[in-house]
Amino acid sequence: MAKIDVIMPQMGESIAEGTLSRWMKQVGDAVKRDEPIFEISTDKVDAEIPAPVAGVLAEILVTEGQTVAVQTVVAKIETEAGAAVAPAASAPAAPTPAASAPAAPAAQAPAEKPVPPKVAPPSAPATGASARPSPSPAPRAEEVATNGGNETAEERLRRRSTPLVRKMAAEHNLDLSAIPGSGLAGRVTKNDILSYLESGSVAEPPSAPRQPAGEPAAAAATAPASVAPRPSAPVSAPAVEAWPGDRVEPWSRIRKLTAEHMVMSRRVSPHVNTIFEIDYTRVAQLRARKKKEYADRGVNLTYLAFIAKAVADGLRAHPSVNSAVSGESTVFRRDINLGIAVALDWGLIVPVIKHADELSLLGVARAINDLGERARTKKLSPDDVQRGTFTITNPGVFGSVIGTPIINQPQAAILCVGTIEKQPAVISVDGTDSLAIRTKGMLSLAFDHRIVDGADADRFMADVKRTLQEFPEAAV
Repeated sequence: MAKIDVIMPQMGESIAEGTLSRWMKQVGDAVKRDEPIFEISTDKVDAEIPAPVAGVLAEILVTEGQTVAVQTVVAKIETEAGAAVAPAASAPAAPTPAASAPAAPAAQAPAEKPVPPKVAPPSAPATGASARPSPSPAPRAEEVATNGGNETAEERLRRRSTPLVRKMAAEHNLDLSAIPGSGLAGRVTKNDILSYLESGSVAEPPSAPRQPAGEPAAAAATAPASVAPRPSAPVSAPAVEAWPGDRVEPWSRIRKLTAEHMVMSRRVSPHVNTIFEIDYTRVAQLRARKKKEYADRGVNLTYLAFIAKAVADGLRAHPSVNSAVSGESTVFRRDINLGIAVALDWGLIVPVIKHADELSLLGVARAINDLGERARTKKLSPDDVQRGTFTITNPGVFGSVIGTPIINQPQAAILCVGTIEKQPAVISVDGTDSLAIRTKGMLSLAFDHRIVDGADADRFMADVKRTLQEFPEAAV
């Protein structure tokens, strides 16, 4: 018999740690190769992790709710000696107990490249060029040369903050090394920066350098070194007393991340909303004629597909709506990547349709179906939820007439789709007004007024409305 290590996988280039949220198997349970055995949450996506081999779950080294570095051994599977092992299972060189997870990367350094003894701790974080985590936890040759070989595993992990954290630090001219981190090995998290900003003591010098729009990776390196110290008691939400009979449920990781992201967005962006009424009668007619044809090809043709197609085409003509703020610059995105918000029983996630403007209506509909299904079954990859440039949320499926959603940072706008239903309406035919039954609904756009003017937002919405009300049959 042999024991095979099960590791915390690398779920994306910018992800250095993950939270083991749930064990799907227990010690002693038989497992099949590629059968999901545990569930993880990262700051990008939730996912079910399959077993690298078939056998019996012999040990569990990381408990539910514990956050550990990637490549940490979380369990062991006992299997027949010589059994074939999936490539991902061979990454760690030796078992690492959960209690020593932060030091795991250092223990796995190759023997033929010993790291020189530590001489003195580094005084500042490494430059953005080396801030991305390597799939292997061992220090790379250029890292040893740059740091003199004196950087510990914990320091490397702290230096590897996420791109979002580096961007927030650059926008507010913060030095990450001056902010105490609550993450693994002292890494600075989004919540640490939000708490620091809420304290109201950030000192921004008039001549503080701004991060160039084209260099997001160097955010940590370009922040100024002098920042006001963090107070010992940062401002936080008030505690609420639970009364007899109340049920108190701790937030899941996805709920925490959603809450932090929404609070940050409302603080950062001045939200303005514009609302348009749309006559979907033309779309309803086309959908009725083509729905079976699409179903025969395995695609559900929804109103949302028509809306997403109209939005993608409209964003090309209105680049300010498909942009982002970077310091005192506007980043006009070349790509049009539509995020489609999906409501799940355990929270909200926004998978992204890449290059949506290059897809036909069939392609858009197929992508919406695919991403929605994989979101509900926890089969999304980290890449599926990254690099969105504009988001669509659809509370209308629950009967909401319209809403005013919060912008999904760092994007500049978000579209809300209200319920679509038949309504009486006044129409004019040959100069004569009459009552008719029309299929109608509302669309609202929330936009960041720092970079999107009201006229630009309304022109974009007018184009979306026109496209939907005059949707070309040749495009269906």
